[in-house]
Amino acid sequence: MSQRRADVSRDTFETKIKASLNIDGQGRGQFKTGVPFLEHMLDQIVRHGLVDIQVECDGDTHIDDHHSVEDIGITLGMAFDQALGDRKGIARYGHAYVPLDESLSRVVIDFSGRPGLHFNADFKRDRVGQFDVDLASEFFQGFANHAKATLHMDVLRGTNDHHKIETLFKAFGRALRMACTIDERAAGQMPSTKGSL
Repeated sequence: MSQRRADVSRDTFETKIKASLNIDGQGRGQFKTGVPFLEHMLDQIVRHGLVDIQVECDGDTHIDDHHSVEDIGITLGMAFDQALGDRKGIARYGHAYVPLDESLSRVVIDFSGRPGLHFNADFKRDRVGQFDVDLASEFFQGFANHAKATLHMDVLRGTNDHHKIETLFKAFGRALRMACTIDERAAGQMPSTKGSL
């Protein structure tokens, strides 16, 4: 198997980010983002997706966490796009249902080459700790746009907003793991009748 790795840097007036990705990793993460709750969520992706990710972000968190969270999503999307290459032989589609106590979420991903996010979550609070709950969708929008993937994300039930967000990130990691898997029967074929993604 070729090395499905990427190192991506993104430098703007709002954030400076370096990210490293190994799709065929062991579930190891190192994060220095200035947004502790996001780091907890990135750890869910790493552990449940069995990918290795390192992220360093120097962002304008003195304003708020928005730019850092969104731009980390963008940078990780760029890394997945780069690491997947031409996408030949991958399963392409992935899905997962993940519960956490009373909460249950479903995530479906398609590395289609067509960016899109359909995000359905009814949060009851504005914040979980210091984390603005609106930033969950901003992270995934950034990822979908730059990974060139279609994402459908639904919180199906739950009352605890921390649990809801965590189930989304865990299910996302599981769905990523499935979609990025190499299908040996495909023998390097493009997973599309169009011949390209």
